[in-house]
Amino acid sequence: MPELPEVEGVVRALSPKIEGKIISKVSLSKTVIDSWAKGKQCIVKNMEPEEFETNLCGMEIKQVFRRAKYIFIDLEKNHEPFLLLNHLGMTGAWFIVQHEDEIVEDKFRKHIHARFSLNTGELLIYSDIRRFGEFRLLHSMDEHPPLLQMAPEPFDDVALNYFLKQCELPKYKNKPIKEVIMDGQVISGCGNIYATEALFKMGIHPNRQTGRIRKERKIQLFEAIQRILQESIDMGGSTISDYRNINGEAGGMQHRLKMYGKKICPNCESNTKSMTIGGRTSVYCPKCQH
Repeated sequence: MPELPEVEGVVRALSPKIEGKIISKVSLSKTVIDSWAKGKQCIVKNMEPEEFETNLCGMEIKQVFRRAKYIFIDLEKNHEPFLLLNHLGMTGAWFIVQHEDEIVEDKFRKHIHARFSLNTGELLIYSDIRRFGEFRLLHSMDEHPPLLQMAPEPFDDVALNYFLKQCELPKYKNKPIKEVIMDGQVISGCGNIYATEALFKMGIHPNRQTGRIRKERKIQLFEAIQRILQESIDMGGSTISDYRNINGEAGGMQHRLKMYGKKICPNCESNTKSMTIGGRTSVYCPKCQH
């Protein structure tokens, strides 16, 4: 699943290419439309597909930005502001092309679920192989309560103190530290990949209870998360499985990962182990992490 650095890369690539342009037509896939007919909400979450297509027509794209793992697209129509919220799920990807045949990888071309025709003649395409991504057309963040519960951005000045205070809450103190730092209400945008890397860098076992870690170590761990997230942003994110930046571009951070997905510890050459924490597979070194 794309984490903060991957989503940041998508936003940085998308924003200069689509800001200031107008959506002239929207077309959702038959899969999305049929899912709604069966009482399911596939990709488009808070309104009927036809209403989604109609409402977006004529909207100007004012700004594209990121918050946590979400892409926010500020829109305007008849001087009225709107917000298009996008979560990439596990396999969401964006493409800007003249024709969808320009999408090189067949797996993305076969799973196009939203086509946004722009007034410049370009197509802004959203593809999602596993269909866990989502769109919500809102007037403001208040209309989707989970957005209001997100932790501050990890690079904000208030983020460290917020993290320390959250760790002291009863609901977090007895949980594994790996589960806690993957919680978006504790740290925004840190998922399995970068939590694994930060804990390995700090020599902390992923299953260690949060309340049993000293404050000084928590501060060091938070700073390690910041550094790893920033390094990944600089490298264009980690292309693992189906993550792509726009137009199929891959990131480079996967070549720098030390523990995620590894069989051998790069420090002591021991065999790594894995366990399930918070519903995710956690890889760690039994000798280096305590």
